[in-house]
Amino acid sequence: MAQSVPGYSPSFKKPPELLRLRRKRAQNRGVAVSSPPELPEPAPRRAASAGLPLRPFPVAVGRGGAGGPAATRRNPFARLDNQPWAAAEPPDGPPGGQQEAPDPFLDSHQENDLLWEETLPERKTVTQLPQTPHIVFSNSDIASSESTELPVDWSIKTRLLFTSSQPFTWAEHLKAQEEAQGLIQHCRSTEVTLPQSIQSLIYWVHPAFPWLPLFPRIGADRKMTGKTSPWSNDETLQQILMSDWSVSFTSLYNLLKTKLCPYFYVCTYQFTVLFRAAGLAGSDVITALISPTTRGLREAMKNEGIEFSLPLIKESGPKKRASGTSLGYGEEQAISDEDEEEESFSWLEEMGVQDKIKKPDILSIKLHKEKHEVEMDHRPESVVLVKGINTLTLLNFLINCKSLVATSGPQAGLPPTILAPVAFRGATMQMLKARSVNVKTQALSGYKAQFSLEITGPVMPHSLHSVTMLLRSSQSGAFCVGLYPHEPTAVFNICLPKNRVPDKEVVHKELANCGLHPKTLEQLSQIPSLGKSSLRNVEMRDYVYNWRS
Repeated sequence: MAQSVPGYSPSFKKPPELLRLRRKRAQNRGVAVSSPPELPEPAPRRAASAGLPLRPFPVAVGRGGAGGPAATRRNPFARLDNQPWAAAEPPDGPPGGQQEAPDPFLDSHQENDLLWEETLPERKTVTQLPQTPHIVFSNSDIASSESTELPVDWSIKTRLLFTSSQPFTWAEHLKAQEEAQGLIQHCRSTEVTLPQSIQSLIYWVHPAFPWLPLFPRIGADRKMTGKTSPWSNDETLQQILMSDWSVSFTSLYNLLKTKLCPYFYVCTYQFTVLFRAAGLAGSDVITALISPTTRGLREAMKNEGIEFSLPLIKESGPKKRASGTSLGYGEEQAISDEDEEEESFSWLEEMGVQDKIKKPDILSIKLHKEKHEVEMDHRPESVVLVKGINTLTLLNFLINCKSLVATSGPQAGLPPTILAPVAFRGATMQMLKARSVNVKTQALSGYKAQFSLEITGPVMPHSLHSVTMLLRSSQSGAFCVGLYPHEPTAVFNICLPKNRVPDKEVVHKELANCGLHPKTLEQLSQIPSLGKSSLRNVEMRDYVYNWRS
């Protein structure tokens, strides 16, 4: 049939090259031991001569177990980027009862991939799997130079994931005596002895309902749906809860004012407030940051006489009240818009045509002003700063603010969550959940032990610093951690405007009884430097931190 087709050539079935190869194979069959054709020096051998740790290249095995020359066809399962696969078996061989993993340098017929070897370029490095698969650092990701201390981070973390080549023995089950000792040391704010891990995980919260997740509160409706809330339709019970909450809030503010509490958070379903004692974050007075805010909240605060500022909004000029205090944002914006409006029509008066041009009415000007204020709502730029005696006015405002508690939905009638590092009236002691896991990870030389520690819950700044101090010694100065912040609180790391920087020695003396470790207090007294971001990844090697925000 093929011969009858015009123009048909059978050369595709028996090309000269194929005939030559067949004759060569027939000649080799008569030789007892055939020598394989000379090939360039294998890449693994070149890598070995360069001092790189690679396993020897496997010996070629012919099809069917015969010891003939290896086929030179392309391995269909080889990687196209010429990257070697990680070894799939441990150094001591596979465990009993398991089949040995296929050699990464052999194809499905147990043949050497000689074509891959021939085309492999000169390689000076070997790609290895990272020992910490959760965190991978590169020079471009590191946002800070190496340092022995981390920058202060005022955001609340929801989860920490530590990885290390050494086990987290301190996270194992503690004895009853050790747990009791750690709890009493924390309550009395005594010197840390044993166990430090207990004090690193303790925090105080109000209110506390074991069946209800009380942090985070922003965007928590889905997690709270279906949970029992007997106060949602009971106004009397709601009043009792709010009255009890007001007593706890006032008690904690008094501790802050007397410098027996360093800081605390008030978490509502719409925004979060951070109160800090004088001396922390480079401020010599009590400060309160609110984020995120809305125009309605800012107007309500202004109507209550609370003087505040927006640190991330550039002020048009040094507008001052008669008393010398700074104006609120709304008044500054109004004065600025009026000045701009007068300047925009001044050139018409110079030309004498101001009466012929229709000026925008008062309503249009008001809507234009309100647009600028509404655009930044729910954004980091809407963060509000309250300082000094105005924080007490803010306290009374929050206690009497009806919109502080949701009126509908899963959070209806539930007071805001108060989080603090020290005990206060009506508070409940809670502990962050710590869970350690031991896994085996693949590496080029085989399996390596990898240990991880997961901490979940509202991780406040003092807990983060205490845990890193603990791991610094327990993990011999080598570990990595991934941090998952509650995003609305990341803006608390902005640098605040200040008149003067408080003396560190005075700060440590005045806050000596606030319940924090001296090193933790020293870190929290630093001026924040992360801006609107927070720590995302931290790596410690040889007791030196590299971090990325």
